[in-house]
Amino acid sequence: MRAIVYREYGPPHDVLELDEVERPVAGDDEVLVRVQAASVNPGDWDLLNGQPYILRPSVGFRAPRNGILGLAVAGSVEAVGKSVTEFQRDDDIYAGISRGGFAEYVAVSAATAAPMPANLTYEQAAAVPVAAVTALQGLRDVARVQPGEKVLINGASGGVGTFAVQISKYFGAEVTGVCGPANLDLVRSIGADHAIDYTQDDFTNHGETYDLIFDNVGNRSLSDCRRALAPHGILIPNSNKGPGRWLGGYLRRAAGALATSPFVGQKLRPFAATETRDDLDVLTELIEGGTVTPVIGSTYALDNTAEALDHYGKGHVRGKLVITIGEDANQERGG
Repeated sequence: MRAIVYREYGPPHDVLELDEVERPVAGDDEVLVRVQAASVNPGDWDLLNGQPYILRPSVGFRAPRNGILGLAVAGSVEAVGKSVTEFQRDDDIYAGISRGGFAEYVAVSAATAAPMPANLTYEQAAAVPVAAVTALQGLRDVARVQPGEKVLINGASGGVGTFAVQISKYFGAEVTGVCGPANLDLVRSIGADHAIDYTQDDFTNHGETYDLIFDNVGNRSLSDCRRALAPHGILIPNSNKGPGRWLGGYLRRAAGALATSPFVGQKLRPFAATETRDDLDVLTELIEGGTVTPVIGSTYALDNTAEALDHYGKGHVRGKLVITIGEDANQERGG
């Protein structure tokens, strides 16, 4: 099968190449998926560069142990493991996975896969796992957003941000989205009550306070963000950007949040999302009901994956970047 592989850490155009590799085989509790589309996620960038270095014991010290990136896929079932009863051949599914999605086939745990929303293309569906699950779990499980609360999404036009705006509105919040000037209309169009252009206005010194700040950018310090937080508000730091080859931006901010939180009235709550079928089912219901719509910024053919990762690495990504792999990736589906 064709796959994008890398055998050393480094910049995308230097280390990624299209190659023929052996097709995987589904284990007893897995399904083999014929991948139609996959999306680019922050973890792909970390794995590509082997940073922060704290990852190296699990992913490979000098070179990657698993040479295929791709953490979120949509496609059709090619084969099922002997213990799998919930899926059968040709079922359309989507899933968050540990690696391997930038390929024509990938073996996926049945426990983290779910039937695709009937009203999405494969490209749209591939944008949902990881990003939308992160937004859902952060808002529902960590922040427990309530109707009428004031929520600020920093990085509202990005992958997690576009889902977070829509899901916050579903929970009844008053939503403010922070983004660049080119994306103000987008952020308003997906439901934000207010949109702040970060090039013109500093949300941490804006005079407003918020019950929740969901920070997907990490461009302001924890103390700056706390200035815009209500006395008993919640801050969720959710960005790995920033200096720190050993721990990375996210772990540094998470450590700072955990150290500070016990001594202040505000709650600083870093978290790590976990891919589950139940949450994909929740998102399917929201998507099929018209409450949530994936926002795709750009699509790339499989052999242009390096370009997609390069785009991601430069920052300021609008919505999700999607890799089109199968011939039916952007085909409309009924249901």
